[in-house]
Amino acid sequence: MTAHRSTADILDAAVHVREAARNAASGAAGVDTVLAALSGVLDYDHASLTRWDPLRRRHTTLAGSYPDDATAYIETRLHRDPVFPVLRGPARGGLWLQDVPPMLLAASPGFQDVLSPLGIEGGVAQCLFAADGRYVGMLNVSTRRPGRAPDPARAVVTLLTESLAATVTPRAGEGRPGGLSPRELQVLTELTTGRTNREIAERLYITPRTVGTHIEHILAKLNLPNRAAAAARAVTWGIEPSRPTDRPGEQGGMHGTAMP
Repeated sequence: MTAHRSTADILDAAVHVREAARNAASGAAGVDTVLAALSGVLDYDHASLTRWDPLRRRHTTLAGSYPDDATAYIETRLHRDPVFPVLRGPARGGLWLQDVPPMLLAASPGFQDVLSPLGIEGGVAQCLFAADGRYVGMLNVSTRRPGRAPDPARAVVTLLTESLAATVTPRAGEGRPGGLSPRELQVLTELTTGRTNREIAERLYITPRTVGTHIEHILAKLNLPNRAAAAARAVTWGIEPSRPTDRPGEQGGMHGTAMP
């Protein structure tokens, strides 16, 4: 990857990636401009930037060039792939394909069923985290050319993670259905189970009175008559309670805690 590019070329390209990421994060440019700039750091065949949706427990592609089946895997199954715990491990560094142990690749449906048929022989997957530690999405880059990426490119991808994370982190209010606050979305999620206000309060570590207030706000914002209608609306949006194995890096239901 990135053959015949000097360290100066790679660093210069990294500056353009940061500028593109800044513009995308502010809404002044599209996320596709970030991937276009990244091609100056890594010469890739396919790449994508995805955002993690904790309510729907899936990734959403903001920009990418993978085929449809590969995109679907990244969005809906990658967080269950055996490789994913390594990706979001304590080191939080990018995982380059050439560095993945053969036994782990053999156990990975993502590589065996998706990437390998595409002829992918190199690339990197990088989990992205917000400044407060929340997991917010991923960078995936793949190439059909074998060989190790030069050390400057590897270092630059690591240095760019903060900018890339800002690119995929939703702006205030963005991506929240119905204009609901994060806590209101948590309460709405719990309504789909039929739990009482007291039960919801115990799960979210708030008072039943506060739960009732959140429900009033939910009904008003969504213009719905009752909690059953709110629960039905949540189901149509694909919102349902989380299970221990559904959310990367977290056990248990929604308690307002951040993923590592």
